[in-house]
Amino acid sequence: MATINFSRVMNMTDARRKTSRHGRWLAGLLGAGLLAGGCAVGPDYKAPQATVGEGWGELGPSGAVDGPATRPSAQPLPVRWWTTFNDPTLNDLIARAARSNLDLRRATARIRESRASREVTQADIFPNVDVGGSYNRSRNRFAPGGGDDAHDQYKAGFDASWEVDVFGGVRRGVEAANADIAAAVEDRRDVLVSLLAEVARNYIELRGSQRRITIAQENLAAQQKTLDLTKNLLAAGVATDLDVARAEAQVSTTESQIPLLQSSARQSIHALGVLLGTDPMALTPELSQPLPIPNAPPEVPVGIPSQILLRRPDLRRAEAQLHAATARIGVATADLFPRFSLTGSLGLQSSKLSSLGDWDSRYWSIGPSVAWPIFDAGRIAANINVQNARQEQALLLYQQTVLDALRDVEDSLVAYAKEETRRRTLTKAADANRRAVDLANQLYDAGRTDFLSVLQAQRDLFASQDAMVQSDIAVATNLVALYKALGGGWEVPPENPQ
Repeated sequence: MATINFSRVMNMTDARRKTSRHGRWLAGLLGAGLLAGGCAVGPDYKAPQATVGEGWGELGPSGAVDGPATRPSAQPLPVRWWTTFNDPTLNDLIARAARSNLDLRRATARIRESRASREVTQADIFPNVDVGGSYNRSRNRFAPGGGDDAHDQYKAGFDASWEVDVFGGVRRGVEAANADIAAAVEDRRDVLVSLLAEVARNYIELRGSQRRITIAQENLAAQQKTLDLTKNLLAAGVATDLDVARAEAQVSTTESQIPLLQSSARQSIHALGVLLGTDPMALTPELSQPLPIPNAPPEVPVGIPSQILLRRPDLRRAEAQLHAATARIGVATADLFPRFSLTGSLGLQSSKLSSLGDWDSRYWSIGPSVAWPIFDAGRIAANINVQNARQEQALLLYQQTVLDALRDVEDSLVAYAKEETRRRTLTKAADANRRAVDLANQLYDAGRTDFLSVLQAQRDLFASQDAMVQSDIAVATNLVALYKALGGGWEVPPENPQ
């Protein structure tokens, strides 16, 4: 790197004679630097254009959602989507999670980190001023005349330096830092969206497990009555030992499923406790009491595809990262050009501490300098290539994120709609199996069918009721997944990330 340094050191007497002349050319140099500072090398960022359809494919006339009573619509997504379930407990859990979740607080800290990093980068735009002082004692034992020449030197003053951002390298760095802040903000929003979905999903699964436990216990009670009746019939010589054994096996099979469901319910409570930033057992007292599974609303607004480009935090984050990568090309390109600096110092210097404050002890120095890299073995060019490759990766990542987002929504739409259709079919099956159990018991009591028909009808009823509850869980969780795929929930965050 070739360096040209134009500096002038003067005492205060010389300064009075020459300040006017040197001030003019320094002012001219500074003005030229500031005028040139209006440009910034490197490409200017342009937001990528993503082409999406005017509507969701699964919402078309022949789409998967034709028919369900609860169907998605193209109306805008509600801001606080979880309130559409009309469950006060769920609303309370989500509000508490948004206040105290540790992952969300960590994402908030990353925003503060990004803002502080931006301040570090932005500081290079302004001059640096240092204050210092020194004392030095020197001795020359071989001074002329054979004497011992010793003297002191006291020094105190200010040193300043300013690199004029002529080619915009610092400003491009600030631009990249601002984009990093935007990416950190969107990252927090993405964490918030995932958090809301996780709280809702675990809460739905908790209520679903509790409902499955209730159904299992009700069927167990009915099967136990059947076992008691069969034992009485055996004593009366009507039933056989095989009938009793089959009834006992069915009771034991149903009873064996209850501990698994209880374990699942407790694990959901533990997960909710951690999501709320508390001990896993902290929510056990308030959530152990069974409550209904949250119901899906009559209509599910999902908006249009172009809206998710503005709404999904991961897409917004990918775009911010692309912006940062583009700006860093300018940072690397600026290294190809000269660096213009202005340095100066002002202070006091004297051989005696008592005269350090005298007018003649004052000194100042000011002057510009230029540094321009001549040979660096291709380092700067290679760094520019690195930044170009990173920008290309960021653009491809954005494009892939758009495709993944569209797929997530379409997948969630078809999963929600098909599960809604399946639930209606399972409801009919459960009603039919309930009638079958009643008829089997009546026919068995009248001696018109064997005991195996009763057991089979009871097994079918329990299976269809359990499958219906699992479908209720799936419908609700698929709706949560749809809201998450649409990127809803961050627009009115319960906690300010500042």
